[in-house]
Parts: sequence; C-alpha cells; structure tokens
Amino acid sequence: MPTCDTCGNDYDAAFHVTTHDGSSFTFDSIECAAHRIAPRCAHCECTVLGHGIQVGAEVFCCANCARHVGADEARDRVVNGGA
Repeated sequence: MPTCDTCGNDYDAAFHVTTHDGSSFTFDSIECAAHRIAPRCAHCECTVLGHGIQVGAEVFCCANCARHVGADEARDRVVNGGA
C-alpha cells in the first residue's frame, strides 16, 4: 500500500502530488498534503491554503501580515477603487 509522506500511514486510497519544482509526494489526506507542501505565512507562520498575498519572494496569509513586515501598500480587497 502507498505510505503517506507526512504521517507514515499505509492507505490504499493515497494520492500523489507533483509540485511545480518536480518534487513528488504521496499523501493519505488533504490535511497531510497541506501540512507538508502548503506555504507558510512569512509573518505569522500559519498555513496559506488560499491565494494569500505575495510580496517579492515572501508569501503572506493576508495583507495585515504583509503590512507588519513593511509592505504598506498591501490590501486584501479594494472596494470602489479605494483601500
């Protein structure tokens, strides 16, 4: 049986993921996949499961975290052309 690369569980319905850099992993759940390959916020270190915000090479979970490290222009959403 395939073995999860995160938790080591042998699971007959495990799935494989190949990342953009060519790395290949086997997981038994989305939770294990997220824990292993999802980016972490450069400020608060939470797992970024959505789009997040990228400033330079760093990924943040939200604009608030990006602003904490100096990205003053970062916004989560712009409404009616304003901030």
